This record gives sequence, C-alpha cells and structure tokens, in this order.
Amino acid sequence: MATENPAQCPPPMKATSEGVFQGNNPLDYALPLVIVQICLVLVLTRVLAYLLKPLRQPRVIAEIIGGVLLGPSALGRNTDYLHAVFPKRSLPVLDTLANLGLLFFLFLVGLELDLQSLRRTGKKALCIALAGITFPFVLGIGVSFILQDTVAKGTREAPFIVFMGVAMSITAFPVLARILAELKLLTTDVGKMAMSAAAVNDVAAWILLALAVALSGSGRSPLVALWVFLCGSAFILLMSFMIPPIFKWMSRRCPEGEPVDELYVCATLGVVLAAGFVTDTIGIHALFGAFVVGVLIPKEGAFAGALVEKVEDLVSGLFLPLYFVSSGLKTNVASIKGLQSWGLLVLVICTACFGKIAGTVGVSMWCKVPFSEALALGLLMNTKGLVELIVLNIGKDRGVLNDQTFAILVLMALVTTFITTPSVIAVYKPAKAPTKSEYKQRTIYRKGFASSQFRMFFTFHGIRNLPTIVNLIEASRGTGKKETLTVHAMHLMELTERSSAILMVHKARRNGLPFWKKDPNVDSDQIVVAFEAFQQLSKVSIRPTTAISAVSSMHEDICSGAMAKKAAMIVLPFHKHMRIDGQLGTTRAEYRHVNRMVLEHAPCSVSILVDRGFGGNSHVSASNVDSQVTVLFFGGHDDHEALAYGARMAEHPGINLVVVRFILDRDMANSGSVGVDIDEPTTIEARSMDDDVIADFKEKVMKNTTIKYEERVVGTASGAIEAIREHSRCHLILCGRMPEGELVASMRQKSECPEMGPIGNLLISPEMLSPASVLVVQQYHTQLSMHSLASLKEDEVTTDQGEYDSN
Repeated sequence: MATENPAQCPPPMKATSEGVFQGNNPLDYALPLVIVQICLVLVLTRVLAYLLKPLRQPRVIAEIIGGVLLGPSALGRNTDYLHAVFPKRSLPVLDTLANLGLLFFLFLVGLELDLQSLRRTGKKALCIALAGITFPFVLGIGVSFILQDTVAKGTREAPFIVFMGVAMSITAFPVLARILAELKLLTTDVGKMAMSAAAVNDVAAWILLALAVALSGSGRSPLVALWVFLCGSAFILLMSFMIPPIFKWMSRRCPEGEPVDELYVCATLGVVLAAGFVTDTIGIHALFGAFVVGVLIPKEGAFAGALVEKVEDLVSGLFLPLYFVSSGLKTNVASIKGLQSWGLLVLVICTACFGKIAGTVGVSMWCKVPFSEALALGLLMNTKGLVELIVLNIGKDRGVLNDQTFAILVLMALVTTFITTPSVIAVYKPAKAPTKSEYKQRTIYRKGFASSQFRMFFTFHGIRNLPTIVNLIEASRGTGKKETLTVHAMHLMELTERSSAILMVHKARRNGLPFWKKDPNVDSDQIVVAFEAFQQLSKVSIRPTTAISAVSSMHEDICSGAMAKKAAMIVLPFHKHMRIDGQLGTTRAEYRHVNRMVLEHAPCSVSILVDRGFGGNSHVSASNVDSQVTVLFFGGHDDHEALAYGARMAEHPGINLVVVRFILDRDMANSGSVGVDIDEPTTIEARSMDDDVIADFKEKVMKNTTIKYEERVVGTASGAIEAIREHSRCHLILCGRMPEGELVASMRQKSECPEMGPIGNLLISPEMLSPASVLVVQQYHTQLSMHSLASLKEDEVTTDQGEYDSN
C-alpha cells in the first residue's frame, strides 16, 4: 500500500473524530488534539506563573519555560509522549493557530506605540535608546563571527549578522511595562525614561528585523531582497495615508463610555488580517502588516482601548501560549553539547547584558543621570521577551539559525529577562519619603482646633465613588475665604495578568508620564475631567494620580503616596457598596484586606467611607449645599479626630453640624449593668482629656450658629444604640474607629467587619436602617494600641447583626 511506504507523506489529519465508541482515537484528529495541546500548555504555564510569582517574574518567563519543557528539551525526550501529543503532522495546524494569535498580539503591540509621542521624545531618552540599540548591535555582529566559526558553520553571512545584531539589541516594550508596574516604577523618572527609550527601541528593532527578513529570502539574486524592501516601504507609505483618517472617523463615532459598534471591531480585525496577507505576499512576514496597522491607528478616544479590551483576553490567554509551545518544540537544549557550546552560551549572555547595560549606562551618565538610575535603566532595557522569540523563530524558519544557535539564543532571552526584576530591586531604591521632621501634620486634630492648611488623600476604585468623594471634598473645604485644603486623589487600578501596556501607560499618563499624548482637546479620562471641573468651580487644589498594582500590594501605593504628599488623612472606600434595595453588597472582598493594611501601616490618620450617596448622585455646588453632619463622640483619640474633621466641615456655610456626646450614667454603671472599673486611673485621665477637647471645641468652634452640641446620658448599651438610631437620620455620620470609655466597652461584640470598630459596625448593620453615609475615623499614632491592632487581625466572622440589640 502507498501509505506503508516510508517515503510517502502521512495522510492529512481529519478535523473531528467519530468518538471512542466507534474505535477512533481522538488524538489522531486535528480538533481534539489541538484542544489537548491548548489545555496542556494553559495548565503548565499557569502553574509555572504561580510558582514564579513570589520572584515577581512576568508571565512571559513562565510561558517560555513552559514551551521549552513541553518540547524535546524535557518532556519531549519521551518519544511516546511527543508522538502522541505533538505528532509532526499536527504541527502545521498548531503553527497556524499560534501565528494567528501572534498576528493579533502584534497588532496590540502596535496599538501600544504612539508615533506622535515618539516625535516628542526628549533628547535624553532618544540618546539612551540609540545607545541601547547601537552598542549591543555592534557586539552582536562580533559574536556572530565567533558563532559562524564554531556552531553556526555554513549559514549565510549577511542575514546571520543582522539577525544576531537584532537579537542582542531588542528591548521588549510590553514586558518592560509590566515589570515597571510590578516594581511600582511606572511613574518614576526611571520608569518614564525606560518606557520612552523602549518605545523608540521597539520601532528601530522592527525596522532592522524587516531588513533581516528581506535579506534572508531564498532568492539568490540581491535584486529580490531589494524588491522586497522597496515593496515593504511602499506598503507602509500607503497605509500611513489610508489608515489614520479612516480610524479617526471611527473613533469620533465611538464616544467615551458608550459601547463600541461591533461592525467597527470586525472591520478593524479584517483590516489586520488583510494587511498580514499583503506583507506575507511581499515576502516580509504577516506579522509586520498587523504591527503596522496597530501603530497607525490613532490612540485618542475610547476606540483604541476598546479594541484592546475586546481582543486581548482571547489572544493573550488562549492563542498566544501556543506560540510558546511552537517555539519550545524547536528548542532542544540537548543540542548544546560540550564545553565549547556551553562556553558560547555564557559568552552570548554576557555580551547581551554587557552591550545593553554598558551602552545605556554610559550615555545616561553622559546625559547627567545619577549612576543608580543609569544602572537601573541599563538593567531594565536588557528585558527580552516575546519579540525576541519572534525574531529567533523567523530566523529558524528562514534557515538562518540552526538548532544549536537557536537554543543558545532562546536561553539568552530567558536568562536576561529573568534577572531583570531581582537586579533592579537590588541596585535601585526610589527617592526616600520625607523625614519625620519634614512631615509634621499627620492628623486633622490640632490643639485648640487651629484651622491651618491641611492635605487629604482620597482613594477610589472607579466612577461609582466619584459623586460622594466630590461632595465630601466640597464639605471639607471650609469657608472658601482662603485655600486651606489640598486634595490628592488616587485612582486605584488593579494590575492583573490581562493589563496590557497601553492601558497601564494610558491610565498613568496623568502622573507626568511623557510617553503618552496630553492634548487638552482630546477626550480624556472621565475621572480626571470630573476633578478638573470641580477644581475650577471651587478653590480646592485637586491633584489626581493613578496607582497600578496588585491588590496584595495596593496598600503600599496608598501609604507611600500619602507619605510623599504629607497628607493629614487618607480616605478609603469601604469594600461594600449600596445596592438598589438599600442594603450593602460586597464590591470586592479583597479591598477589605487593602483597608486593613492601610489602617495598620498608614503614615497619617485614616478614615473609611461607607458611601450611601452623600450629597446625591452629582456634585452639589457650594451655594446649594445643605447637609446635616452628625459626630458621635464617646471618647478617645479616634473620636477627637472625628470631632476635628467635623469642626472643619462646620466652617462650610451649607453644613449643619450636630455633635452628640455620650456620657455613662454612673448610677446604672455602679449597679452592674456596665461592668467596668470607673475609678481606674487611665479611665479618669482619658475622661479628663475628652473634657478638655470638648471644652476647646465649645470655645473655638461653637461660635458658628449652625453647630448644635448635645449630651446624652445613657446607662446601657441598648440605650446608647437607641440614641444613635435617633440621630442617624442625617446625611453623614462621623465616628471614631476605636472609641474609648466604659460605655463603648459594653457595646463591643463580635462583628462582620471588626476593622470598622463597634460604632462603625453598628451604623452599617441592616437593623440601623440609616440613609446616612458613614465616615469611620482612626487618628494617627506611631504605634496602634493592642486592642486596635487586634481588631485588624480578627478573622472575618458571620454573625447576626441583631446581637447589637443587647439588653
């Protein structure tokens, strides 16, 4: 039979099987086999990413390692596994899917680059980028001669030299953006410089790669390479005239906040595929067409961001890992044999690192960048990644790189990227926070309720929090006669695996990142627009910033941000939001951990805002403000801070402040209803301090006719709860997180959110039925009390909120 002849090609795989009950092996059919391959690589890369997470490695490291492990270097040494899961006749299907995913990923990479911002790149970043390309490129040419004399004999000289130069000089822009965000350097001077230089480097690397591909064609005549290069140039020129106006028109028809029309998305993806077909026909590579379309699409408006959100998950999560398997199947580490080959591997790694780091550091110091920053820049620019693998795979497919050279260069890319994060952490320490002598105003409470200038640090997760925050800022700004309040508003964004460089950079541009366009006429972030509009209407200075980090380390951004801005108080959003039925529903449980960590480590006072719509769903102008704010005062430092903040609010003519002081009925206390030793010296001292604070408040603040002061004498916890319920019909309630005194001690119960304190938990309980927003305040202390710390360490418990109704 013809099929038994070993010289004959195996028959093509059918798409689907008829099932095992019909005697079919699913792994002999294309679709089930591809499903197994995808599942295998997804599981392996995700497990590796989880294992490497403590080392703060980007996911691309796990994907490269996963691809190598699945190939002949590790698991593939078992031929039964290799023939069953990755048979040779399945590779065309696998490579096609992998390259299709890669095509769209390169389109996303192109979207990350803004040519207009590249034109405005500073001379310093431009010099650093050029040095980071030129020096390693020259060293790569030198290494290529050594390799041609040893492990790469017989390769075509010109293409090999260019491929080696490009492989040495590449900086992976998307991987670099993720590393910078992970290290919280995205908005530092080093981060800005690295991003700008990497963007220039990326464009230059693609131009050089196009040249290398043109030279690597199998045509013997040099005219073929010339025709390829000229046709590629003509294609880019034509696209630069056609693409921008078409997509500007699309972008104008996709306003911010509205869903993008499916027709526009499908048309864009069709254009990407068509451009890939054209460049493949020319003889460059289909990837170039997709990349060029991505670069030329205008970055203004919501359209570019919407494209990323719609395409990224499927491409990055499902198809792209297949490319790493495809690459891993070509990588055989066992082909690196003998001391000479391993010595060449070390030489290639050292040359790549030295070229990038020395070139970048030398020019950075010539540009008067401090040595520590210059070294950090050099290490960051040494980041390789997916783009490096693309270069190497094209070289392998074109016959420019043999198995051994390919394996050496893949390992070089892996090692250089792996060492980036730990080496940057080791050598670079960002600017130090202000010293204690420089940072004095860490609380709102001042002796004698002095009305000096103060700074507040608001944090929020999205647009939902904005109306209440803006109205709270309005209420906090005082009389408006002079600017006493400065507000720093930090938008907290989670750094997830799907956060692409375009979104991270786009959101961080307001922190002064020069890489992104800052045209005031262009549609901007809704959040920033809201703050800018309020700032123009009021005399409050608002400075919005963005923090991008994993939820587990978000508290570090908040604390360091408040420290850098010398804030007197941090305002955190509660981890629950008000549902339509009026009850509180959990927004995200992880935000509770963030709040707890900030309460424990904050450099100033902290408050947690339970948002029930203070001031309504829109900003209330100063002349229309008419809100009742109630301060519940039991005693202790946290209550002093809550009272001081309430006094600040009372300066606003539209705020009616009610201060309710709860005093224990001594007769009932002595009768045993409240079992606390009221003659304890610390209790007497605390009560005396509370009396002094209230006396100061009456003397300095009570001149304002809109302030009411009331003392409620209660003997039991249930009496106090009833009194609180009477005063809960207002717009905003302020209370201390951990009030002190005999009365509060009798009210402490196990609760769902112990970090909110006994009064805070009471006010958010369903039984209270209060329409008021709640601000739970903690005053800054260098060391929190043991009781306060214990409440932050308590595990979450589900209890019946009705236990507050004690007898």
